[in-house]
Order: sequence, then C-alpha cells, then structure tokens
Amino acid sequence: MDMDKRIHLELRNRTPSEVKELILDNCRSNEGKIKGLTNEFEELEFLSTINVGLTSVANLPKLNKLKKLELSDNRISGGLEVLAEKCPNLMHLNLSGNKIKDLGTIEPLKKLENLKILDLFNCEVTNLNNYRQNVFKLLPQLRYLDGYDQDEKEAPDSDAEGFIEGLDDEEEDEDEEDYDEDAQLVEDEEDEEEEDESEEEDVSEEEEDEEGYNDWEVDDEEDEEHPGGMAAFLLLAEEERGQKRKREPEDEGEEDD
Repeated sequence: MDMDKRIHLELRNRTPSEVKELILDNCRSNEGKIKGLTNEFEELEFLSTINVGLTSVANLPKLNKLKKLELSDNRISGGLEVLAEKCPNLMHLNLSGNKIKDLGTIEPLKKLENLKILDLFNCEVTNLNNYRQNVFKLLPQLRYLDGYDQDEKEAPDSDAEGFIEGLDDEEEDEDEEDYDEDAQLVEDEEDEEEEDESEEEDVSEEEEDEEGYNDWEVDDEEDEEHPGGMAAFLLLAEEERGQKRKREPEDEGEEDD
C-alpha cells in the first residue's frame, strides 16, 4: 500500500490535527521519500515508518510536538540535519538498520537538545573503535544509546511510550524542586522579618517598662527630699481648726451683750 493511502486509512474519520500517534510501517514510500504527511498533523507525538524504503527524511513536515520517531530498517545514509528543524522537541530517535557509516552522519543530531534516546543497531557506524564513547561525547544530551547508558546500565522499557513520558516527568520534577527551593527561601526571609519585628516589639515594651520604673523612682526621690512636707501640712491644718474654735465663744459673748 502506498504511504499516502495508508495515512488516509489510519485517520479513521479523524482530522489530522486530532492524531497523536501514526504508524505507517511496511507501506511504500514515494521514491524513498515521505508522502502524504503534512503540517496539519500538528499534535503528532509518535511517528513510525519502519521498513518503508526511505532514503531521505527531507519531505518530513514541521512536527513541533513529535517526541518519538521510528525510522528503522530503511536506507537512510544522511540528511539528518532536517530533523532539528522539523522536529525540534524529538526525544527518541530509532535509526537502526540504516546505512549510517560514520559519526559525521549523526553529528547534526547535536542540535536536537531534547534528544535522550538514540538507537543505531545494525548500522555500520557501530563497528567503529570506541563507538559508544565517541557518540556520547558527540551528543552530550543523550541518556541512552542502543538501550544502555554510559555506564552500560539498561534503559527501563526504552521502547515504551511511558518511558518518554517519564523523562518529561523528571524534567517537571526538577522544575518543581527549583520552585520549591525558591519558595522556601522566600518563606525563610519572611520568618526572619517576623522575628525581627517581634524582637523590636519586645525591646519597645522593655523601654516603656523602664520609663515607668524611672518615673516611680523620681516620685520616691521627691518624697525623700521633703520628708516633713505632709506632716507640716497636717499640723498647720490642726492649728487653724483650733483658732477657729477659740473665736466661736468670743463671738457668742458679744452677741449676748
């Protein structure tokens, strides 16, 4: 079946913008090029074109959301620079079983900043000395090459779509950690400001208490400076009452006369 007819079949009454996964394995390409795939597949995240006779990916449309691209068992020997332009967010690229012979052919992939997984099984390039070491050096953004990381640890379910989603989650977790650290710094600064304000309030209260204590001391000092002041006042008042009592009988005698 021709590729364009296969694409029409895979739509299943959907519009291209509704398709997130498109599998075109074992159909026939148009003279080694992609045919029937357009920019309308703007939501496409996974595209598989295994064993379709591709010799070039030049006709690949702009697929900004594409994360995984299967190109294994074709006859591609170069022209990979188009992938950085057409699929800038690609994370998993399978080129196994193609005619890739040297590191220069895959060098354009270093422009795919999000590329984490690359498969080159059954390509001649894998026979080069220090192949794995040189590929990881050439493409530092890679996490797994041919199913293993730099420490020869196997990738968990590297062919599963869930693994790609897991990589996305890890990046989101890192962003959240950065956000949490920033939020914690802000919270700590606010706590320090509250502590400073509380200390200032305590100092103010202590100063008020000291002022009140000093006023009380001043009153006591005034009393100590005039110890007889109150007694003298009382004595003077008693003398005035005595003189008043003496005058009252004299006034009565004068009235009788």
